[in-house]
Amino acid sequence: MNAIVRAVTSAVTGAIAWLESRSGVGAFVRPMMTHRVPRNAKWWYVFGSATLMFFTIQVVTGVCLGTMYAPSAAEAWESLRYIDTVVPAGWMIRALHGWSSNAMVVMMAIHMIQVFLHASYKYPRELNWITGVFLLLTVLALAFTGQVMRWDQDAYWGLGIGASITDRIPVFGSQIRDLMLGGPIIGGETLNRFFALHVFILPGAAIGLVGLHLALIMRHGISEMPKRGEPVDPATYTEAYEARIKKDGVPFHPDASQRDMVFCGACLIALVVLAAVYGPFGPGGEPDPTLIDTNPRPDYPFMWIFGAVSLLPPSSETVVMLVTPVLLVGGLLLVPFLGKAGERAPSRRPAMVLVAAFSVIAIASLTWEGMTSPWSPVMNAWSSLPTPGHFVRGRSPLETQGAIVFQYAQCRNCHELGGLGGKRGPSLDEIATQMTPEQLTRQVSQGGGNMPAYGKNLSSAQMSAVVAFLSTLKPSDEAAAEIPGALLPLPTR
Repeated sequence: MNAIVRAVTSAVTGAIAWLESRSGVGAFVRPMMTHRVPRNAKWWYVFGSATLMFFTIQVVTGVCLGTMYAPSAAEAWESLRYIDTVVPAGWMIRALHGWSSNAMVVMMAIHMIQVFLHASYKYPRELNWITGVFLLLTVLALAFTGQVMRWDQDAYWGLGIGASITDRIPVFGSQIRDLMLGGPIIGGETLNRFFALHVFILPGAAIGLVGLHLALIMRHGISEMPKRGEPVDPATYTEAYEARIKKDGVPFHPDASQRDMVFCGACLIALVVLAAVYGPFGPGGEPDPTLIDTNPRPDYPFMWIFGAVSLLPPSSETVVMLVTPVLLVGGLLLVPFLGKAGERAPSRRPAMVLVAAFSVIAIASLTWEGMTSPWSPVMNAWSSLPTPGHFVRGRSPLETQGAIVFQYAQCRNCHELGGLGGKRGPSLDEIATQMTPEQLTRQVSQGGGNMPAYGKNLSSAQMSAVVAFLSTLKPSDEAAAEIPGALLPLPTR
């Protein structure tokens, strides 16, 4: 038995030695695993490794999906349905791919906030930060193109919105739009281009940036936890850092790597639970360019942009949407050059702490705004939210008929009754105390504010019935409006 064990051990050792002599894999990996890191680089430093883990999951699940996905405008939607319903565990692979995409964006954002708060971008790690910014942009592009791969209503109309924004770029807008869509309209060529971006170009760029980022970390080392009274001085920092690492540093493996593995393991368990419980993202309804009564929404990484754009006055939309991204990206790239020396401790940099806190609060608030979107129609309110009974109880036949027209003309999508319905327009619970029948007729017929004109959509009988119903919407102890005045202003987006 001992002879067999020795023979097997010798064979394995020989095979490893042969592989190492031919490939040099060990010589490449060993420095990465044994390089010394600061002793105090503990749980604050696990977010980068978690981001890399989620990216790896993206690559593995993406390769699996690529063998089954049909990048054709006529077949893409059906192929996703086939993966979800026919392929064994196909829905789970899609769920892991979708949830790991969102998790990767979140984890990278947390990692960059930690680097910003600890001023780890200071000398000599300026390029670490810059590659991180480009990697974040690449990851966001992967998330956006991934949504397009679903080729459903959200993807189709989201592309339409993106194309309309691109078209506003001065001089070259139409050319950039045609390059993005593969022509002046969204079609089969559009999906082919986004498939190439999502499967080949962007993953290749991400892999290259990850490799460059890791190479820079190996060259300059991992920054220490910031301490008060220990400013960065470019003239002396590198020599002092190397001396401290040599004296007090510890090998990355197993000291730091075991914390990374514990955190990544916890993140992996959370990812599997989310994927199993909530399933994959989409696809929603089939893309239909004739269906205009839709309410497209982006995926979670872009929901804050969705919320921010909703608050813009129409007159400033173009300037803000074109200028703000350039300023934000430019500001991020300039960060390491505006403060490459000086204190790193957050307590000595209160302005930067406020900037980070404001950014997090603003993005969280705008994300909530985008998710709740009171300014956006509730497209299924007319079919899923019945008119509360007390608004039709005791009404005349004409008024009851008006309530039916009001419901099926989809007015509930934008107007509340009894707290139910859309909030794009004002609540109509007391509209009869604010507007006379003549004003109501004119408002419904001609529209105004954000309200479309329904004069050509309703017959005179339907218009009379709707106005009769609206004229009953008031508290029982209040009188109806009698004196003509200004039309009730409808809120604008």
